[in-house]
This record gives sequence, C-alpha cells and structure tokens, in this order.
Amino acid sequence: MRITSGLASLHQLAAETANKPSVISIGVFDGVHLGHRAILASNLRRAGEMDAVPTVVTFSGHPKELLLGRGPRTLTSLDHRLDLFAQAGIEHTLVLDFNDGLRSKSAEEFVREDLVGALAAKAFVLGFDSKFGRDREGTPERLESIGLDVEVVGAVRQGGRAVSSTAIREAVSLGDFDSAARMLGRPVVVHGRVVHGNGLGARIGFPTANLDLDHELTPPIGVYATRITLPDRAGKDGIAAPLDGVTNIGHRPTVAGEPLATDVPIIEVHLFDFDKDIYGERAALEFVCYLRGEQRFASVDELKLAIAADVKRAAALLGHS
Repeated sequence: MRITSGLASLHQLAAETANKPSVISIGVFDGVHLGHRAILASNLRRAGEMDAVPTVVTFSGHPKELLLGRGPRTLTSLDHRLDLFAQAGIEHTLVLDFNDGLRSKSAEEFVREDLVGALAAKAFVLGFDSKFGRDREGTPERLESIGLDVEVVGAVRQGGRAVSSTAIREAVSLGDFDSAARMLGRPVVVHGRVVHGNGLGARIGFPTANLDLDHELTPPIGVYATRITLPDRAGKDGIAAPLDGVTNIGHRPTVAGEPLATDVPIIEVHLFDFDKDIYGERAALEFVCYLRGEQRFASVDELKLAIAADVKRAAALLGHS
C-alpha cells in the first residue's frame, strides 16, 4: 500500500505523475471495526468497477484533540490502522495532520482542490455519519449536491446496537472482550514496544516484559490470560507464532509497605516457556480472559504464590501444557 503524508506531498506527487482515478473514503477509522470494514469493502468494489485506486484519507491524530482540546483514548495507533487498511486491500492512504489550516478549509474546497484535483477522485464511499471540513459540512448529502458520485454505507449492527469506535472503547474499558471482539471482527489486541521494568519478576522466578503502548486505551486494571505476538520474530512465511502468558495491568503494588510504582498503569507480561531477550521489540498483546483484580500482598512469598496460581489458571484457559 502506498502512503502519502500531508497535502504538500500529495500535490507534489500529483504534479510529477498523472494519478490514476481514485475512489475515496474519509475518516479516522479508529479500530478499523466491522462498520469501517464495510466501508472499505464497498470502496474496493466501486474501485474495481471503475478501474480506480481504492483510497483512504485518514488523520494522524484524532480531530477532537484540536476541536475539543482532548481526543478519545484511541483503540489503534496510526501504524496499526495503516496495516489494517493494507490487509483490507486499500492501495493508497493519504495521512493528514488535523491542524488549523485543514480545519478552516470548507468541505467543498478540500474535495475540489485536494481530493478531486490532486487525487483524481472519481467517486466517494462514505459512512452514514460521515462529516468533515469546516463546521463538519462535508456530509454525503453535501457532496452529492455539488455533483459528486457518492455511495453511503449504512450502520453495521451487533446486538441491536450500531458498531462504533465509541461502543468498542466502552466495552474494552469494562473488560467486555467478547462484545468488543464481535464489533471489531477480531480479538482485542494492544500494540507497543517491550521496555525494561524494575526486574522484580525475574528476581522471584517470573520474569516479565513491560509494554510501552502506541495508543491510549487499555482494559481495566487486573490480571489476564493473554497471547503475545512478536512481529520481529516472524518465520520465513512472515508469520510470528503467538506466545501464551499471563499479564498484569496495574500500579505494581506487589508488597505492602512499598509505594505505588506509578500513577499510570503498567503492563507486565510473563511468557510461558520463553527466556529470550526481547527488549526493544514490537509486540501485539491479545487479551483472552480476565483472571482477577490487582492485589497488594503482605510479603514477596505471598506474591509468588499468587503469580503461580495465575500462571496455572491462565495455562489451563489457554490450553498450554
């Protein structure tokens, strides 16, 4: 998939090469859930019919960060979204910073100058609730009124409720992985990089990998049965085998009398039957099942017993011998 960053790069590219016509979908697409995937699938179908390039216009951050001063806690990082677009068959993504300049552009100016002018937009495939441009005037109806070819994709529903990023954030925040996975069309996974912790796990026989996440949303504080995938360790087929483990999300209270490690929850993953150095590597962590809440223990020995019980239960739930 080709990725173009910013309108300046887009216009420079358009000046240098004759762009093939595009079918365009616009949005943040946080989570790339079933509703988003319905839009992407319709985009691919229309692009095939028109001999055009299936194209997504998305944003590096959430527009609400500028509009409201604070955006929602994101389900997916930009890199993860781009990977999911590529997996869906999108051939070109334009990534824009939502800044004051873009905010002040009218929807018609944005569409005519940038999308039709530089991307050679031939048609648009938009969600039923799509709104963009100054004062959010860029609705499907508005684009149709200025003579553009627009297809509107309706809501995808699960359990009588429209699938949305907001609904998925709510489910993940509550630890309702089944509902979130049904709306995502895939398991609940967080992405990040392995970083150094305080080393206590290794000292008591349960070494952990700490994750620094690329995005903000995590499940509630507690202990979980999990599977982790390390893309840097993919085999010749390009696939990395998932590794079973148990994960603690919390403030690392460990033993009574010690101060909390941080105000921000820490993600610590203990992997079964794995002792390789993975510091600095990328990681995708799938949450399979909630085990218990985070606890504060009277001694290190009590902590070790609790972790051993967590490991045993998680291994059974994951089918790990």
